[in-house]
Amino acid sequence: MNDQRPRVRREVVSFVRRSTRMNESQRKAWDAHRDAWVIDDLPMVEMHTSLAPEATIDPAAIFGRAAPLAVEIGSGAGENAVALALARPEVNIIAFEVFLPAVASTLSRIARAGVTNVRIIPRDGAQGLATLFGTGELAELWTFFPDPWHKGRHHKRRLVNPGFADLVADRLAPGGLWYLATDWADYAEHVHEVLDEHPGFAAEHRRMPHRPETKYERRGIEAGRRIHDLAYRRRA
Repeated sequence: MNDQRPRVRREVVSFVRRSTRMNESQRKAWDAHRDAWVIDDLPMVEMHTSLAPEATIDPAAIFGRAAPLAVEIGSGAGENAVALALARPEVNIIAFEVFLPAVASTLSRIARAGVTNVRIIPRDGAQGLATLFGTGELAELWTFFPDPWHKGRHHKRRLVNPGFADLVADRLAPGGLWYLATDWADYAEHVHEVLDEHPGFAAEHRRMPHRPETKYERRGIEAGRRIHDLAYRRRA
C-alpha cells in the first residue's frame, strides 16, 4: 500500500459498541455460513473491531472474479446489501458491520436470497476503507443512516467529516459514486456542509436505484421524519 494516500484516524469511532450475544437462529446462521461469507481473519489491534496497519485483502480472489467493487459501511442486518446484490449481480459488494448479531442476520438473508456477490467484514468500516483499499479501487461507497450523533460534543464522532471525505475521494475511481441516506435533517445539512464544496465531488442528489425501504427507514418515516437521499460523484 502507498503510505502517502490519505488515511483517517479512528481513535474516535462513529458507532456504539453493542453486545455480541446472538439468538439461536443467528447462531445457526453464523455457524453455517461464516466460513463462506465472513472475512474475519484479518489482523487486528486493541479492539476486535480494529484493523492492524498490515491488514490486506484481494477482492478478486475473495469473490473469484474481477468486478466493480462497492463498499457499504454500517450494513446492519443486510437489507440493503442483499437487495442490491440481487439487483446488481455484476457488482462485488463488501459490507462492513461491527455488530455480530446483525452480521449473522445478514448471513441468513444471503442464504435465503441465494446471492454470491456479498462478503462481510466485521470491522470498523472507516478504518477498513483506509487500510484495505487502494486509490481509485471503489466504484461506489454506501453509507445509509449513519448514527447522527445529535449532541454538539459528539459531532466529532460523525462518520461524515472533512478527513473522511478526503479518504473517500481518494478511494473512489473517477466517476465513482458515494450514496448516503439519513432521516435526520440536521445530519443531511451537515453532509451538505462537508461535501458540497469539496473539490473531489459533484452533487447528484437522488435515491440510489434499487435501494430498498428498510425496517430502520420505515421507523423514521413513521416517526414523521423525512428521508434525505444524497449522492456525490467523484470528479475526474
